[in-house]
Amino acid sequence: MSEPVLYGIPNCDTVKKARKWLAQHDITYEFHDFRKDGLTRKQLENWFNSLDWTQLLNKRSTSWRALADNEKDSLTQASASKLMLANPTLIKRPVLVSNKQVLVGFNPSAYKQHFG
Repeated sequence: MSEPVLYGIPNCDTVKKARKWLAQHDITYEFHDFRKDGLTRKQLENWFNSLDWTQLLNKRSTSWRALADNEKDSLTQASASKLMLANPTLIKRPVLVSNKQVLVGFNPSAYKQHFG
């Protein structure tokens, strides 16, 4: 079993909650700051294979509000992927990848169920 990877940005409140929960439950994980460490097309494609791409799109973010209406209106998986690679804050946070499972956002009961 490989170590879980938590993707996000360190100053995000939801990411902080997830990190605190993992620490309280003595779960070691790797933190990947996708603003600083970047994100690859392959990583996104792997997530898209596990979830519908719309589940990853953060429509409440400042980055989303900053997009032009035509970009928002004509969104497809391909165009969303390009936008997410260019603006990682368009991705809902955190993204936890553990045992080939992808969890988006932080939900204590989902984490508890996943980690047993």
